[in-house]
Amino acid sequence: MPRMIHTLTSLTVLALAAGCAAAPDVDEASVAGAASRRASPAPGSPFWVDPDSPAVRQAEAWQREGRTEDARALRRIADRPAALWPAGETDPAPRVREATAAAAAAGRTAVFVAYDIPHRDCGQHSAGGAADADAYRAWTDRFAEALGASRAVVVLEPDAVAHIVDGCTPAEYHAERERLLGEAIRRFKRQPNTKVYLDAGNPSWIKEPLRLVEPLRRAGVDDADGFALNVSNFQTDAVTREYGLTLSRALGGTHFVVDSSRNGNGPLPGVWCNPPGRALGTPPTTDTGEPHLDAYLWVKRPGESDGTCDGGPSAGSWWPEYALALARNSGS
Repeated sequence: MPRMIHTLTSLTVLALAAGCAAAPDVDEASVAGAASRRASPAPGSPFWVDPDSPAVRQAEAWQREGRTEDARALRRIADRPAALWPAGETDPAPRVREATAAAAAAGRTAVFVAYDIPHRDCGQHSAGGAADADAYRAWTDRFAEALGASRAVVVLEPDAVAHIVDGCTPAEYHAERERLLGEAIRRFKRQPNTKVYLDAGNPSWIKEPLRLVEPLRRAGVDDADGFALNVSNFQTDAVTREYGLTLSRALGGTHFVVDSSRNGNGPLPGVWCNPPGRALGTPPTTDTGEPHLDAYLWVKRPGESDGTCDGGPSAGSWWPEYALALARNSGS
């Protein structure tokens, strides 16, 4: 899913391999202790960790294969909460019910992404979405109903508003899209313990945040709990926080959340799709130090591909080598 107008550069296999280079020999007990500390949930994190995520299964497989250093590194992803993206074009309810039941049993909050808007991603890497408006309404209704009374966070439709602003989504779809987003917000908010954050792109994409104000309002942000920034992108916490505060002020103090899943080393200029050398960012937490910033979340699941670029599999597919590079580059 694109996060800015860009020109892809050719990334070499060597660059990615360098990020996956083996760690130097160190005392095993020290490594185990450090890995355990890194994998522990951040203070203030109320979010649910999926015990059957691709990262968990990969770490367990590598442990069985004797790749103990790689398995330990990957626990930095496996042991931390990341959002679930129930598949579009199918019934999201079974996966949503399963996750909310598990989260409730653990006394935690599940985080989801609703990503099925018609004409999704302008036909690019994450193309697809519901066939029409009625199909989208039915999909969001099933999704919301499955949340029940469980505590949940829903990040609503990455790209959808920003693609209106940048013109990628054709103008004839704008009014319908804004109407569908507003309806989806109100439907999700009928669930008593669900928070909804409408996606608003990232600082590198729509460089002037005030351009987002009216489209967000037309799309119902005033009925949501706030907006989301940096989904699937790499902008730093500091840059994204300041951008978010500017947008928040323009919206009358609206709150927001930030995707910090892969921004530990910031962006690679000119490349948004599977850039090498990136690192995990701030672990999910509600302890942000900023009253209008509700949480740092891992919305993009670290290790899942951005698309078929620079050696990656299809968008959303698990890519263990990239996951390992993120984990090793994180350094904490």
